[in-house]
Amino acid sequence: MNTDVLQKYNKPGPRYTSYPPATFFHEGVNTENYRNMVVHSNHDHPENISIYIHIPFCKKFCFFCGCNTSSYPHHEMLEKYIDALIREIKAVSALLDTSRPLTQIHWGGGTPNAIDPGWVKKVMDVLLHTFRPSPKAEIAMECNPAYLELEDIDQLAAMGFNRLSLGIQDYDQHVLQLVNREPSLHPLEKVVARMKQNNMEGVNLDLIYGLPGQTPESFQNTVKQALEISPDRLVTFSYAHVPWVKSAQKKLEESGLPTAEEKLAMFEVAYNLLTQNGYTAIGMDHYAKPKDELAIALKNNNLHRNFQGYCTRETTGQVYGFGATSISQLQGGYYQNHKDINDYIEAINQNGFATVRGYELSPKDIIRRTIINEIMCNGYLNFPQIASRYQISTHELKSLVGFNEEKLKPYIDDGLLQLKEDSLELLENGFLVVRNIAMEFDPLLEQSKGQYSRTV
Repeated sequence: MNTDVLQKYNKPGPRYTSYPPATFFHEGVNTENYRNMVVHSNHDHPENISIYIHIPFCKKFCFFCGCNTSSYPHHEMLEKYIDALIREIKAVSALLDTSRPLTQIHWGGGTPNAIDPGWVKKVMDVLLHTFRPSPKAEIAMECNPAYLELEDIDQLAAMGFNRLSLGIQDYDQHVLQLVNREPSLHPLEKVVARMKQNNMEGVNLDLIYGLPGQTPESFQNTVKQALEISPDRLVTFSYAHVPWVKSAQKKLEESGLPTAEEKLAMFEVAYNLLTQNGYTAIGMDHYAKPKDELAIALKNNNLHRNFQGYCTRETTGQVYGFGATSISQLQGGYYQNHKDINDYIEAINQNGFATVRGYELSPKDIIRRTIINEIMCNGYLNFPQIASRYQISTHELKSLVGFNEEKLKPYIDDGLLQLKEDSLELLENGFLVVRNIAMEFDPLLEQSKGQYSRTV
């Protein structure tokens, strides 16, 4: 794709991990709202239950990080946190129909594998005793390989984990030093081999481009080394520079960030290498082998997305988040817990819940969310089909999302999408600017809530 064309669309915009984006969350949503919606969610679709566990601790802070995390705690604090997690799980599950299938458990952070596996097992025992995992449930953890012992993989597999996402970020030691991140404790070939020995179905590798010290040539070498491992999925995240949110990111400015042109070139070399080596591009930053369920779902226009990333309709569930700063992503709204760990523990100990902010969706929001999700995930819209789902006319549907063919003309002229009378479809290069295209269907953007990272 022409770099000048990409640069034309490289402007701030939401990532649309939720709709509306988290910048619209407000403190008018509280614990009582969340309790009511949890009960209501038993009768909503999707029927599946998806669980997110947040571990807000890191042994070392990476300067690029945009996550909600804190320094690794002493034993007493960690014990209090794990006890609060379990208390919250029990409080929420008491309101849930636990016969509903559990199709996804995702541990994120922070650094979930920084804590002793014994703490993980304590929580997993409660989850697997309380809920009914489906035979194909995806049980995953985000791992920093700098703290991953080979024996840890054995223990995680014994608990039921079948997918690990390894946060490599970059193979270049100089780049890792500049961003304050340690390299893998063991050679990644041995880590992946141990996962395979434990019959783990999914191997994910995460990379980031746009960091200090990176060049298109160096990032190309990183992607080549990742390809040697032949992961099932690989993610090339675009570094989101938001120092007004995370002040530690200012340190990266001291080291010097790549130019916009260099960053686009990194994207290009990664895209070319991965697609030329048989991987299917998924959305804006994921790649999967053709036989992976994500690639199959994309081919069938059946891909979905939540705060944890891309997923299939089969594993998609309403997301119940546990832990400090976690977000529950239900059919009727979003509900976020206290960010401060002590405030979270205190709230859970008082009443079992810790909701402090969120956003409850109107019927219009729900329809718009469907449109945004279809664009972001499948790159395809069938207007009459979606209108029929919500029992409205195609004209009403287009009006709800501010559809205007003139706004889409630049994308059509640049060979990024094609528009027919009843449908819209992104062409291959359209996924490179999918956030921009989704923005054209978001009337709430006019309210300018918050600042966003650039789209490419």
